[in-house]
Amino acid sequence: MKTAIVSGGAQGIGKAIARKLSKEGCAVVVLDSGIDDPEALEAEKNGLLSFRCDVAHPDEINEVLARIEALYGKVDYLVNNAGISCFEPIESLSIESWNRMLAVNLSSVFYLSKACLPLFSDNSAILNIASTRALMSEPGGEAYGASKGGIVALTHALAISLGPKTRVNCISPGWIETRHYEKLSEADHKQHPAGRVGKVEDIAEAAYFLLSEKSGFTTGQNFVIDGGMTKKMIYE
Repeated sequence: MKTAIVSGGAQGIGKAIARKLSKEGCAVVVLDSGIDDPEALEAEKNGLLSFRCDVAHPDEINEVLARIEALYGKVDYLVNNAGISCFEPIESLSIESWNRMLAVNLSSVFYLSKACLPLFSDNSAILNIASTRALMSEPGGEAYGASKGGIVALTHALAISLGPKTRVNCISPGWIETRHYEKLSEADHKQHPAGRVGKVEDIAEAAYFLLSEKSGFTTGQNFVIDGGMTKKMIYE
């Protein structure tokens, strides 16, 4: 059985990826700072085991990984999905907010990947979740864009350093509606060349492919999954 770790796996894209991996027969460990159900923290349900962990803190990561090693002895898949967002004019963006954004979104990818090195099995894989905001911006996106752009660069750096034992790839999602898909307007869908706004399942299916041996010749890549929006030329 493959063992997978998914950071930020309690909701949204991370939750969908965790469920997909579990459905495919993996033992899945979810790391999330926002898990509120004490009974869920250490209770395995449907192949999912959850731990409260703020991945911006290496000491918390090391503590949890020691428990994962005791339970499973290895890690086959690591999904670095944890992230926070903040869009604020640079004039009012605090240094504290900047540092927190980089710590959670970018540094955690390095922390978790490094901490997992002794546990990675042969033919292991890392998948990092970035964003199309690594490639394009709106005003006030300095901190978020920098953190996601860093993930894209860190992905190909890790791929070169950790190959061939561990493959490393990245997904940059566009608009993925995680809560109220049914409330989206027709205009929301039609602006996408694919004809609709993205769903969490779109990312989860791609994530499993990139982690599995079906993509064994793929590493160091950033896959943009955005319904075609970054290829759409728009003039105002």
